[in-house]
Amino acid sequence: MSRTITAREGAETRIPLSPDVLEAERHDAAGNHTEAINCLARATRARDVEGATRLARRLILGDRAPLLPRDGVRFMADAAQAGGAEAAAYMGLLLALGAHVPQNWPEAFKAFALAAERGWPPVRAQLRVLAQDRALAAQAEAPDAPADIWKRLAENVAAAMVAAPAPRHVLSAEPVVHAIPGLLSDEICDWLIEQARPRLERARVYDSAVDKEVTHQDRTNTAATFSFPDLGLVHVFTQARMAAACGLPMRNMEACTVLHYDIGEQIRNHYDFVNPNSASYAQELQRTGQRVLTFLIYLNEDYKGGETDFPRLGIRHRGRRGDGLYFVNALPNREPDLRMLHAGRPVTRGEKWIVSQFVRDREFLVLRRES
Repeated sequence: MSRTITAREGAETRIPLSPDVLEAERHDAAGNHTEAINCLARATRARDVEGATRLARRLILGDRAPLLPRDGVRFMADAAQAGGAEAAAYMGLLLALGAHVPQNWPEAFKAFALAAERGWPPVRAQLRVLAQDRALAAQAEAPDAPADIWKRLAENVAAAMVAAPAPRHVLSAEPVVHAIPGLLSDEICDWLIEQARPRLERARVYDSAVDKEVTHQDRTNTAATFSFPDLGLVHVFTQARMAAACGLPMRNMEACTVLHYDIGEQIRNHYDFVNPNSASYAQELQRTGQRVLTFLIYLNEDYKGGETDFPRLGIRHRGRRGDGLYFVNALPNREPDLRMLHAGRPVTRGEKWIVSQFVRDREFLVLRRES
């Protein structure tokens, strides 16, 4: 068995997996995860880059392994230093999020560039998607692209990420409802849709009576959620753009979610704040803070209906592709703002795609893989 890494479009490099990594796969298939970890640890001691990368990822996430993020980050950094392409990409993600390491965007983009130079396909594809310079992105696909193309692309993406958002349109000054035109490019919108499409599941609502999320007739759309283990560079870029627009830190953001509405699908009038009058929500407020802001990004516009409606404010909004919209859900004292009742009205033609991002008033980033 071997692992395929695309060096350039149309070319492949096959790296045979070591006996220890192959044995770990067999143990995992049999449900013997402790033995699999022992095999990966043995591979790591032997300076096997693939084995170290797999072990590091599992320790960082607590994925069929003890949750040991400090050890996991150390092994991942060692694997990246030893030439690992995937390990460099993973370190870039950790540095971008400030997950178990200090947040450092310049170092994150150096790591992403290094992963691309080493041929890691997901990073190469996402750097091309994110590039503001489309000619540079096209040049990266050429077999004779210059050696420094990925470094230049990473620098171009870094500059695009920190570029000031377009001036906001104030739909309501109090309570705050602001629209941000042109937050994401068409290429990014397409990528987010295509990544979400195979992951769509019926969207759920929280039912305090049974203390869990359930499907409900008030919400008939589908959703794809990207938690930390599923994040890519494009998701992180998107969250960074939203953070710059609304002024709240990325680390306060919940998992990034892409919503899909087919004809007739909707979410009826509801609130996004965490209700302190519910016993289970009161515990959540103490633990993770209030959901103070909701940020939407419209990923397409070729549909009818589907307006974002604020009935108590007299606002019905329908953004163009790539536009953002954010609104504040809570009063300054973190109490719910009952003026912020809103809905996603039914789509009458086509299909609607949006990013939905909830932002808390304190750090929320969840790194562990959910069991």
